[in-house]
Order: sequence, then structure tokens, then C-alpha cells
Amino acid sequence: MLAALPFPDISPEVFSIDLFGRSFALRWYALAYIVGIAVGYQMIKQALNRPALWRGEPPVAAARLEDYLTYIVVGVIAGGRLGYCLFYQPAYYLANPLEIPAIWTGGMSFHGGFLGVVLAVYLFSRRNGASFGSMADVTCLAATPAILLVRVANFVNGELWGRPTDVPWAVVFPGAAAQDCGDTLGLCARHPSQLYESALEGLVLGAILLFLVYRRGGLKAPWFITGVFCAGYALARFMIEFVRQPDAQFQGPGNPLGWALDFGAWGLTMGQLLSLPMILFGLTLIVLSRR
Repeated sequence: MLAALPFPDISPEVFSIDLFGRSFALRWYALAYIVGIAVGYQMIKQALNRPALWRGEPPVAAARLEDYLTYIVVGVIAGGRLGYCLFYQPAYYLANPLEIPAIWTGGMSFHGGFLGVVLAVYLFSRRNGASFGSMADVTCLAATPAILLVRVANFVNGELWGRPTDVPWAVVFPGAAAQDCGDTLGLCARHPSQLYESALEGLVLGAILLFLVYRRGGLKAPWFITGVFCAGYALARFMIEFVRQPDAQFQGPGNPLGWALDFGAWGLTMGQLLSLPMILFGLTLIVLSRR
């Protein structure tokens, strides 16, 4: 390995306290969700308070945002956890259903969380007489800060790292699993794919959505921003999967690259498989919204 960066010595816990004989900790992962949702809440509030951004009146009054936040939080957590259990380890969780709610053990799926949020937005819109498309648009606009922060938290936790590489910015992640790189001699360095995702899915996509909303009237055509978000996120995820370490449950002696769908000479990872319909869905929304 010609060059590699050492993994930063950052504790996965922001702080911990002992109460009544038990230890309670705030982890960077949880803090990323909290801060991301708080920033997203303010972004939605700002958009709803600017009628010029909409075609007609905003879809709902800003005073209803606290109720909306409850819908979103439940959708993210429930959808993300159920998506992980069903998409990535269905056999295990069907055999151990009592472990499905154990979100503190880790395991959340973006695609599952996305579906959970879609259902939450639909239920809130129907109950409050709001435009489903417009509420979806403003929610997608506000989602990118949480994506950016959660991916950074993945890096801090030393999880979801990339494939072995010799690029100058490769990172030597700790742990036996991260250092299991086949016949590699010495330390094994990997792509910091979490930071790639943070940059593309969070920062770049977020900047594009802000530009479209505040400079190109993106919220005036319901479903347009949702379409851009879906296609943009899924395309970024699809590309990053080429350098992201596949999930261990898909790997084996005959499938070292971890294809979830194997065509022999090539295949698709589970992340790519879930991203393809999301890309098509996003492009369809863009075309229909522009009409």
C-alpha cells in the first residue's frame, strides 16, 4: 500500500452518563438524525412561509409542522428498520421477529426509510387536505442535511466502508472485518465510501435542490423536486456501490463481490437493485411534472 490515511480516533459516543446503575450514551449516529431532522424542519418552515415559491398557496400552514414532524420521524424509523430487516436479512428476522424493533443494535435501510416517509407524507396530506405532491417536494428538499450527517456518522462509527483500494485518500478502518482483505499484506486500506455518499447524496444533491427551488421555481410544479431527489439520490447510490463493500450476507466463496443478483460475468448489489426502480420512478415524476 503506497499511501493510506489512518482512521481518526473519534469515539462513536458524543458523551455518556451513568444514572441508577446504568449507562446512557448519545451517539453520533443518533445526533446526526436529530440535527438533520431539526435542520430539515427549519427548511420546510422557511419554504412554507414564502408563498412566492409556490403555485398558489403553500400546501399547509407552518403551524401544522409539529404534527408533520411526528409523522416523518415515525416513518423514518419504522420504515428504515423494516426495510433493513426485509431487504437485507429477511430469513434471520423472520426467524427472530422479536429482534425487529431493536434499532439500538444497528441496521437501517435508506430505501426502507424512504418508503416509510412516503407513507407518512401521504397520510398527513390526506388527513390535512394538503397536496400530496407539494408536501413530498418540500420534504425531499429538507431530507439532504440528514443524509449528509448520517453518512458522516457512518464514517465515525467505522461502518459501511468501501472496497480495498490503493488511492491516496484510502482509509485504514479498524476491526477484523475491515482488515480482512484476502491476500493483502500489511494494513488494508479502503474507499471511505461513507464520505462519498455524504458528498454526493447530501451536499451535491442538496445544493441542486436548493437551486431548483429558490432560483428555478421548482416547487411550482408538484412532484418535480421529488423526481429530481429520487433520481439524483438513486443514481449517486448506484455509482458508489461500485466502490462500497457489499453486505456480508451476500458474499461467499462463489460470490466475492457480493452480488444480490448475479448474471455470471457481472451483477448488481442490493443497493443497486433497489436504486434502479427509484431512478425510473424519479425520471417519470420529472417528465409528468413538467407537463
